[in-house]
Amino acid sequence: MIDPNLLRRDPAAVAAQLERRKHPQPWLDVAAYAALEAERKQIQTATEQNQARRNVLAKQIGAAKGQGLDATEAMAESTRIGQDMAAGAARLEALQAELLAAQMALPNLLHADVPAGQDESANVEVRRWGVPRVFDGFAPRDHVDLGAPLGLDFATGAKLSGARFTFMRGAVARLHRALAQFMLDLHTTEHGYTECWTPVIVNREALEGTGQLPKFKADMFWVTRGGDDSQAEQYLISTSEISLTNSVREQILDASALPIRLTAHSACFRSEAGAGGRDTRGMIRQHQFDKVEMVQIVHPEHSEAALEQMLGHAEAVLQRLDLPYRVLALCGGDVGPSSARTYDLEVWLPGQGAYREISSVSNCEAFQARRMQARFRNAQGKPELVHTLNGSGVAVGRALVAVLENHQQADGSIEVPAALRPYLGGAQRITA
Repeated sequence: MIDPNLLRRDPAAVAAQLERRKHPQPWLDVAAYAALEAERKQIQTATEQNQARRNVLAKQIGAAKGQGLDATEAMAESTRIGQDMAAGAARLEALQAELLAAQMALPNLLHADVPAGQDESANVEVRRWGVPRVFDGFAPRDHVDLGAPLGLDFATGAKLSGARFTFMRGAVARLHRALAQFMLDLHTTEHGYTECWTPVIVNREALEGTGQLPKFKADMFWVTRGGDDSQAEQYLISTSEISLTNSVREQILDASALPIRLTAHSACFRSEAGAGGRDTRGMIRQHQFDKVEMVQIVHPEHSEAALEQMLGHAEAVLQRLDLPYRVLALCGGDVGPSSARTYDLEVWLPGQGAYREISSVSNCEAFQARRMQARFRNAQGKPELVHTLNGSGVAVGRALVAVLENHQQADGSIEVPAALRPYLGGAQRITA
């Protein structure tokens, strides 16, 4: 959430900053917001004045009664003031709810270094690592064809759950598990993250805390228990960022505890997968997928350094797997609503002849922390909002796709990257 004090002081400046994001977006109606804020101030001022007048009247009434004098007029005025204050309190509560709803609907302000642009075509390539493989003597196949003999079964997934679900068995299921274990071990033993296991069902408040609600409600899978719609509003997570980041919700941390680095492997669920008919073939866009997530909770002065560090942690996964990739700095129109600045990692997929996203690493600065009331005590002993960062470290299913396609052999077998061999009993190749 954007600092409410900044919105009160200069909503027009906030609106101008939000114009750096994708158009058209009704981010902030400055006139309407200013009108609500002006009415709020007027009611609060009137309430303070009325309270002061009631205090005076209370003394007058007490003195009059002590002297046996008539206090009817003062008592009547005090009653009228009380009625006005009750009406003002009800209107103030409604106004504050409207203002909060407007604030919760706003995306984060972008970092000054975010490139200008309205869509992914304006994203800026920062660097590349590795060289896409030249296949000698055979044309590369995509993961659908490669995976079928190894146990990648889209037909059974669709039969069980519908489109965009996958069933894995045998060699490919084992490779999928090995990838997740490798990523967790790398992040915990070399990058300093604490491994976590989190629920995949969370309450509405958790999604509001990290910014998925209210904007992305239609993109979430909702959960009911026993058909009881009166239960607390709950959802399946779209990323374990939600549960990891909310682990510090409504806390005041000791500064010495920062930075906090957390990682988790979880199933993730997104109902919008494949929107617009994109990526209808294979595993690129699924309703259910696995991801190893990284989250950092840091001192505000260190969040930009932490962003670069986390990007390096995600890159290390792809480098150990010998997967060519490129790093993109996302433009204003492509940065997610909670983020102030985002890098994407795109891995090379020979089956598509293109780079495709496999990780996003974002600095949300104080945006999520303000929504969660996640703070630490600064050097002066006062509570101050932490900064939160998140990044895929990386998407397990897409890593599986990349390993299959980049390390395929002419006979359909898959050469196992050296980093994965300890998790596969030392196997150097995977065959049907």
